[in-house]
Amino acid sequence: MHLKKVSIAALLGAVGVQAQNTTQSLNATLAGNNQTSQLAMYLGMYPNLLSTLAGATNITLLAPSNNAFSTLLNSSIGPMLAANPGLIQAVLQYHVLNGTYPASAVTSTPAFIPSLLTNQTYSNVTGGQRVECVTVGGNVTFYSGLLANASVVQPNLNFSGGVIHVIDHVLTLPVNISAAATAANLTALAGALNVSSLLGPINAARDVTIFAPNNAAFQSIGSALANASVADLAGILKYHVLNGTLGYSSMLSNGSSYQTMNGGNITVTINNGSVFVNSAKVVTPDVLVANGVIHIIDNVLNPNATSATPSASATSGAPAFSGASSASSVPFTSGQAAPTSSIASGGVPAATSKASSSTAGASSPMKTGAVGAAALFGAGAAFINY
Repeated sequence: MHLKKVSIAALLGAVGVQAQNTTQSLNATLAGNNQTSQLAMYLGMYPNLLSTLAGATNITLLAPSNNAFSTLLNSSIGPMLAANPGLIQAVLQYHVLNGTYPASAVTSTPAFIPSLLTNQTYSNVTGGQRVECVTVGGNVTFYSGLLANASVVQPNLNFSGGVIHVIDHVLTLPVNISAAATAANLTALAGALNVSSLLGPINAARDVTIFAPNNAAFQSIGSALANASVADLAGILKYHVLNGTLGYSSMLSNGSSYQTMNGGNITVTINNGSVFVNSAKVVTPDVLVANGVIHIIDNVLNPNATSATPSASATSGAPAFSGASSASSVPFTSGQAAPTSSIASGGVPAATSKASSSTAGASSPMKTGAVGAAALFGAGAAFINY
């Protein structure tokens, strides 16, 4: 499929709309639909952006419904949006996907589609920040930052430049690794990255995949971590990071091997639909972040045990640090911020829920696709200093 990318400069400065003779224009399609008239009115406040989108070809617009848009604009975030045009531009760009994707093209295998959000204040992902697209229980669903989901309530509104799907929530901008780790209650990881002076460099890296041990994983090898030097800790943490590789779940195949930030390799194993990295199990996949993706795992990886693999019947991960014993409390969490928001399960049925039900991983998953204004647009502050 041919993808046409629209640059930030074009989105901000282009004028004029090419004549379209076969189908309605973007604005006419939105204005004429009783679920998207508010979005049409709001886009009308940004004529250059509207003109460029209307003149673009081969795009998919995820259009928040009137109810979704009204909820956002009437929340405490309304004044913030008015004061920060760059932020609302970023939000709108994140709702535009490169390529035309009718609802029939979406399957139960997740696809991670580039959006028009390439502004490095908000995204550091090559080709544009991704949106996950998948069918859940027969519904076309889009996952965004903090695992917030939006379901299609009206599909396949064709317009001259592509297709529009009306969705029931505004997408959440992916936050940086620091904010995502806090929201997912990965406070031990955040603290360990701070202690080892890696948090800043990893936040600033482009196209990263992080296999993030949950708090219980760190606690379970507390004795080994208590005796680790800062250099040893940094080596362990770097073994969890793929730098320059976007490893979304659908791209991980059985037996595949990847070089990590510390130079050692990890191996992916898929057992009965469960994904393992070495001997650790992925318990929550595809937490989109500003510069890539996080997969939450149930054990800490050991760079000195690169051959560790799960048994054929494994249903959970196995410790990779032989002889290590559990600590009485979770290490590295002193002084770490408590979660003010959480990664969301979005009301997905239990069998397919993205967020782990274990309290060792995410903290109290939210039951709605809407993460809330603070989480949704706290991203603006979180990204600026990544």
